[in-house]
Amino acid sequence: MSSDKPEVTEVGMVASPAATKPSFKSRVAAHFKKWWWAHLIAFVVVVLVVALPVVYVGYPNIAQDNINDSKLEVKSMVISEPTPNSFHVDQQQVIWTDSVFHPTIYSFNASVGLLGAAAFGVATIPQLKSRDGVEVHVDQRLDLTDVSAFGDFATAVMQNEYVDLNVYGKPDLKQGALPKITVTYNHTATMKGMFVDERLNKLKGFSLSGMHLTTKASDGTNTQGQVLIPNPSVMTISLGNVTLDLSVNGTAIGESYIQDLVLKPGNNTFDMRAKVDQLAIIGMMKKYPGTVVPVDITGSETNSSVYDGQALSYFSRALASNKLRVDLNITEVVGSSSSLS
Repeated sequence: MSSDKPEVTEVGMVASPAATKPSFKSRVAAHFKKWWWAHLIAFVVVVLVVALPVVYVGYPNIAQDNINDSKLEVKSMVISEPTPNSFHVDQQQVIWTDSVFHPTIYSFNASVGLLGAAAFGVATIPQLKSRDGVEVHVDQRLDLTDVSAFGDFATAVMQNEYVDLNVYGKPDLKQGALPKITVTYNHTATMKGMFVDERLNKLKGFSLSGMHLTTKASDGTNTQGQVLIPNPSVMTISLGNVTLDLSVNGTAIGESYIQDLVLKPGNNTFDMRAKVDQLAIIGMMKKYPGTVVPVDITGSETNSSVYDGQALSYFSRALASNKLRVDLNITEVVGSSSSLS
């Protein structure tokens, strides 16, 4: 007997394939594609956090430390064409540094003076590329901001074996692509002065030679000879016409004159004329055994140094600060009474 029910065929369940898990690289790529802007902001923040302290703190500190560690040496200094309130200066300096950085130091104004004292003027330091042994040439008319302070400096040069010259300024500095910054330049160069022999109270090596009486000239001078002035410093100084007082044991015996005196490094020999009290000189022959008389030579603070008709107070002070003493053989000076007039 046939059945009216439809024939049913049993179909089994077929498992669907498992979903594939994205790889790590794919997930990272997707993350950065979605959140790139957040990472960019984070990167910029990190760069700024690291770079800004380096540029605005580390770089200036390193630059200042390198400036502080450098050394300044004055190779030569020429002072010429002096007036009561100025002079021309031609100075050669050398900067020594062991820094690996070689920044550009831009031209700047620097106050110059004796260490521990007021500055006597402002020098313009030219632009330079900092490196070991770089030479700096200052060539200018220097107006004295403090004449008395320069007198102190000139006196220190005359009286001391070494003199400390301080240079102070605030130059701009730039290293490569880094921004320009301002540093403090505060350096002291120790210069050789005109050595003073404290035991003899005179410039070591200072001497008179060939001094002899002459016929009285129209300017009143009646003695002439030569003077040797040593200058162990690196300075060349134009002192102009120099007048020095002569005395023996506190008794004035006259004045000596040196025309157009330019004191250069090394030994300097100049013609010297003098106006002396001849009778006083002859009288001293009886007071000193062997007729060797200790003559003191010193300047006046008012007019010892005169250039182009103008008295230079600062050089006059320096000359007056140091009493020079020489042993003068009166017999050689006088020669014979027939030479007197």
